[in-house]
Formats: sequence, C-alpha cells, structure tokens
Amino acid sequence: MRKIPLLLVVALLFFADGKNGADAPDVLRVRNGEIIAFDRMVEEVKKAKVIFIGEVHNVREHHRSELALIAALHESDAPLVIGLEMFRSDGNAALDAWVAGTLPLDKFLPSYYDNWREPWPLYRDVFLYAREHRIPLLGLNIPHDIAETVSRGGFASLSREQKKRLPPGISCDIDARYMDFIRKAYADHKRNGKGFARFCEAQMVWDKTMAWNVVEFLKRNPGRTMVVLAGAGHAWKRGIPEQVARLSPFTYTAILPVVPDQVEKKTVTTQDADYLLLR
Repeated sequence: MRKIPLLLVVALLFFADGKNGADAPDVLRVRNGEIIAFDRMVEEVKKAKVIFIGEVHNVREHHRSELALIAALHESDAPLVIGLEMFRSDGNAALDAWVAGTLPLDKFLPSYYDNWREPWPLYRDVFLYAREHRIPLLGLNIPHDIAETVSRGGFASLSREQKKRLPPGISCDIDARYMDFIRKAYADHKRNGKGFARFCEAQMVWDKTMAWNVVEFLKRNPGRTMVVLAGAGHAWKRGIPEQVARLSPFTYTAILPVVPDQVEKKTVTTQDADYLLLR
C-alpha cells in the first residue's frame, strides 16, 4: 500500500470530524513573531530531546493538537515516549500493559480514572494511537496526598515519610513572575498571601517531581525523544521545562495553546514558550 503523505495524516488527525483540512491552524514562532505552518514547527521541534505541549484539560482541540504532533513525529521515525501529567509515576504498570496490548479497555479505564478526573473520550485518541503504534507512555505525576498537603499547609507541612516519596533535594523557590503566571493561568485572582503562596508551592512540587521523572527516564533511555502532555501552567518554560534544564543538559522546546486571559499572543515571550498554537 502506498504510504499516505505526512501532511495528509496530520490534516486528517486535526479534522477527523469533517472540517476542511485547509483550515489547519497556523503556529506563532515566538522568538521572531513569524507565523509558520504546523509542519514547519514539527520539523523544528524534532531537534529537541523533550517537547512540551500544553493544554487546557477539557478543551478537545488541544488534544487534537497533541495527537497531531505525536503522529507527525512518529511518522518521521522519531523514537518517542509520551510523558503524562495525567498519570502518577506509580501507575506505569497499567500504562505498560495498555501499550503492550495485554490490558483491555474495560480493565484499563479504572486505572485511568484513579489517576485523572477528566472524561476518557478527551484523551482516548492519544491513548489508542500510543497503543496501536507501541509508543511507551510514562506517568510523571506525584501522589494526590502530597499535592493536597502542600496546598493546605505549604511545603514545610509534608511529613518525613511524604518527603521520602519525592525526588532527592527538592525544595520550593518561587519568584514573583512564577506566581503572577500561575494566577493568570488558573484565573484565580481571589487567592493571595499565604494561601496563594502554598498553592504555588504545590505547583512547584508538581513541576520539580515531573521534571525529575522526565530526566530519569531519558537517562535510562537515551535514544528516545519525550513528548510531555501537561496543563499550560506546567508546560510553560518556568514550569517543568526550567526544572528539566536544572537537572540535565537535555534540550527542550515548549508549545502552548493560546488561552484567552491566560496565554496571550500579544504578551507571550521566549521566557514563556517557543511556539503558540493559533486555534
């Protein structure tokens, strides 16, 4: 059978609901403000060891963008692994079995919902594509109780046993720019003072732990490129990417969706992202 051209594959993935493929969204390259085609972005991001793509969890179009990126990279023969904010690192056995084809959907779904609250149909196509093409899936997240403890009482409220379940040497250093971005990203202007500082500390624990899981996997599997699917507040450069850079020499690129009042085309800089998806 003749191989379907890559650009056609990407277009079909974006517009499987019958929309005109000619309407495929463009991309803003942040460093020079140039609008480029999606396939041009794919060619450029292939150079990175870690590719972060942000989402708003309940926006279906963002998941289509994630799938299109994964498919385009896979079609270009890049050896991939998909890192997931949506799964804890202790959920990797279920992910491995799913990708291997030994865990049927009805057995996998309880594990999915134990890890994530968003409806399965939003993420289904990404998981099915990974299974079909045997692309490894990696859970990056931390136990719920640790995030909740930090949100309520700050990093200092973690017990000794809880800290043992985090990467070594983890701490919380929060600057004003980080706090401001998290406020905008989560549209949470009512939180302030100690309450908001604790919320930011929880974000930092998430970011640093997920970064550590990314780096440790790539150290063990140096031949792979990782695509990380995470909320925009984690995928922006001061989130997980900055922590990856602190822990390793791995190159990364950050792709964010445009989200009104959160990630704006007119205010984003290269300190925030490398590319914006204009959809």
